[in-house]
Amino acid sequence: MRKRSRAREIALQILYELDIRKEDFAKFLEDFWQRPEGYASAEEEVKDFATSLAGGTIKNMERIDSTISSYAQNWQLKRMAVIDRNIIRMGAYELLFLKDVPPKVSINEAVELAKKYGDTESSKFVNGILDRINKENEPIRRAQGSS
Repeated sequence: MRKRSRAREIALQILYELDIRKEDFAKFLEDFWQRPEGYASAEEEVKDFATSLAGGTIKNMERIDSTISSYAQNWQLKRMAVIDRNIIRMGAYELLFLKDVPPKVSINEAVELAKKYGDTESSKFVNGILDRINKENEPIRRAQGSS
């Protein structure tokens, strides 16, 4: 598995657990990286990107959730499956805030996570929302000099 894909998988686990447990991010992260399941031995590059993704998503959660809510027709965030909600949040963070990741990569990686961890319809649901966010925000990214 590629390093960034592995980092996204780990970031998703962080977001998922924090969504359920409602803990402080910094304290949780400190404990998380000490777990014996292999996280302690993860490469620094993977840890850094996973931490950046999860932290950025959490830091910008209000804007991300507002954006998702405006595109998730007939769906309230709190009624979405926890895994789907957090995959979409992380994908939206990448689309809205990470200028060095091509939108197609962000969406594809999110869809792959949904296929792996969600139910049979998750990948379509995730793809639909992130595609709409991408299309609506593409002119903004271009105006900011990235695409």
